[in-house]
Amino acid sequence: MRHSMGKVYSVALVLGLLLGAAAPAAAKAASTAPTIRYDAAHKLFRIDAAQVTYAFGVDPDGMLQTVYWGSRLAANDPLGPARVSPGHASFDSPGSTSPQEYAGWGGRITIQPDLKAHFADGNRDLVLHYAGHRIDGDALEVELRDIRLDVSVTLRYTADPATGIIGRSARIENHTAQAMTVDEASAASWNLPAGDNYSLRYLTGAWAREWRLQTRAIVPGAIEIGSRRGSTGDQNNPWFAIERGGQWNEEHGEVWFGALGWSGSWRMRIDQDVLHQVRITGGFNPFDFAYRLAPGQSLQTPVFYAGYTADGIGEASRLMHRFEIDSVLPARADTKLRPVLYNSWEATEFKVDEAGQEKLAEAAAKLGVERFVIDDGWFGARNSDHAGLGDWTVNRDKFPHGLTPLIGKVHGLGMSFGLWVEPEMVNPDSDLYRAHPDWALHFDGRPRSEGRNQLVLNLARKDVADYVYGVLDRLLSENDIQFLKWDYNRNWTEPGWPEVAPEEQQKVYVAFVDNLYDIIRRLRARHPGVEIESCSGGGARVDLGIMGLTDEVWPSDNTDPSDRLSIQDGFTYAYAPGVMMAWVTGSPNWVNQRSSSLDFRFLSSMQGGLGIGANILEWTPEENATAQRYVAEYKRIRATVQRGLLYRLLSPRDDSPRSATASVAADGRQAVLFAFQRQGHEAETYPALRLRGLDPKARYRYRLIHGEAVEGTPAEASGAYWMNQGIELKIRGDLQAAGVVFERVGA
Repeated sequence: MRHSMGKVYSVALVLGLLLGAAAPAAAKAASTAPTIRYDAAHKLFRIDAAQVTYAFGVDPDGMLQTVYWGSRLAANDPLGPARVSPGHASFDSPGSTSPQEYAGWGGRITIQPDLKAHFADGNRDLVLHYAGHRIDGDALEVELRDIRLDVSVTLRYTADPATGIIGRSARIENHTAQAMTVDEASAASWNLPAGDNYSLRYLTGAWAREWRLQTRAIVPGAIEIGSRRGSTGDQNNPWFAIERGGQWNEEHGEVWFGALGWSGSWRMRIDQDVLHQVRITGGFNPFDFAYRLAPGQSLQTPVFYAGYTADGIGEASRLMHRFEIDSVLPARADTKLRPVLYNSWEATEFKVDEAGQEKLAEAAAKLGVERFVIDDGWFGARNSDHAGLGDWTVNRDKFPHGLTPLIGKVHGLGMSFGLWVEPEMVNPDSDLYRAHPDWALHFDGRPRSEGRNQLVLNLARKDVADYVYGVLDRLLSENDIQFLKWDYNRNWTEPGWPEVAPEEQQKVYVAFVDNLYDIIRRLRARHPGVEIESCSGGGARVDLGIMGLTDEVWPSDNTDPSDRLSIQDGFTYAYAPGVMMAWVTGSPNWVNQRSSSLDFRFLSSMQGGLGIGANILEWTPEENATAQRYVAEYKRIRATVQRGLLYRLLSPRDDSPRSATASVAADGRQAVLFAFQRQGHEAETYPALRLRGLDPKARYRYRLIHGEAVEGTPAEASGAYWMNQGIELKIRGDLQAAGVVFERVGA
């Protein structure tokens, strides 16, 4: 790699988002073009994007060191050069206390390294020094090399022009004459300014209770979150936010935040060292990890994205939302909104057939539904979860003429058509498993642990990956399908790959996910009109890796509208409402037997991509009329909910009885307010809700979707009025809700 010497390298990228005078920092940055600059005199790299400056340099020892990450600085503000830390006594050397961008485990280092490896000759020492850099289009690539061995690591940096979010990854290459085994590999490390009073936010959960926001102080030592499950998991999600100071909230305070784009086993580690420096390292989970590189081979890490704001955790979320919608989702996702969906699972479960699905489709169309989806049970010998997975052919007992007549019926009713699939799994009771028992993850001579009566196919194998692609390609080619709900209902066990050499088997953790991504890419290229939802028993596979290949995600199997307030609140800290599907299902709810009104259920679900999953054949004429009204109303506000700026006004966390959110359209012309009360308390009145993100000088008129405003509320007022005086709603009692739309008056 050539060392590019020059004064300033500038990368101009397209920007665009216009809001009113009260627009947040995410929108105000729209007129600022990012730059990538290299200061040869100080050996300093500087990236400026939106409201953020990120700088790092080469210190006198040849190490790559973080210099600055925070609010955007003036172009002529001095930064650098990088200086070697003096260390702390003889026990904490400069190598361990200097904030390295990407550290190899070797030399005097005692901190968590980014890369740890061992070699066939027994060497385990790896010291990475700067070797060169180049500008590659809109990205910066920096090459590090070991001081003795012909091992290189190429660090790639990208900058999002609208949000200032930096993407970082690493490519590790073995150019020696011997085998090199990677024991640990991170995508990147992020270093924060030295100091105390930092706190970490992260997301935890389990099936049916995902997306619990946790907060804990960062103190000297280490905090580790991750997944050893083979997939993203819901115990932790690969997202973090770190605030500094004691005064942070939704609107104020410095926040560094980030997310890992990887759908396999992962780890993030947050360390505070003896000098009170905070470092976040993220990438492949090193548990049971060993990736052997023969001479000439390489390993590419996932991308670790991170950003900064001085405007609180709410703005951090909005920056993430905008980045995901504009830069992560498939290219056409920024113009196509999520359609109103009906899924037949709750109505029929496995008892699907052509006549029954046609009746449901007719009822759904009358409600204004735009997409009809058959869930589990349409294929193979699939009459329960004990059999059929892997046999992706239409069950002719249930659909004697195949799916074509039903698809034609659905299209004739004005709806697109979708199917549920779980292609990475196999039931032992299936034709596929009987023919290829070796295709499941397993160790020879060891038991095979089932989960939900199924095993995991070894997608790391090319023949298995080709089979999965082939059956899905055939399914989509033979049927006019517009949507796949792609499920994944268990964790890995016995992750063996006995068909390859023992020293190659642990590549399964990377090869499986790489092949999964490749299958989806190939399907999207061959069937560009097909959209995909990522689902994993709810929200157990939601991350920026899978989101880059799918159009929406399923955050939880729990559809209770009260529980969903907490689930959806936690989800929005990291991910955009525009990809979050939310269904109106039956009452009492199947999860907890709690009863709720249809109004409450619809308003809760209208905060994301609206779906209906109830048995609508059991609804009364009055319920049908209510549903028709809400579906029609949702279509009028859908763009604002899915693509607007989200403000969390009242949090439902910690079993709070209230929740309120406001979504503001990108052009500031519309805002949508949702307010909920889970439980009334001693005749307390509902607090006034002060909106955010409106143009303070513009006039806004409100109308009610549901609920009632207190007497004396003006029909029209300025944005400043609604943001400072607010609106008071008559919400009393248990499981009550209101919805309000604010429309800007005039141009």
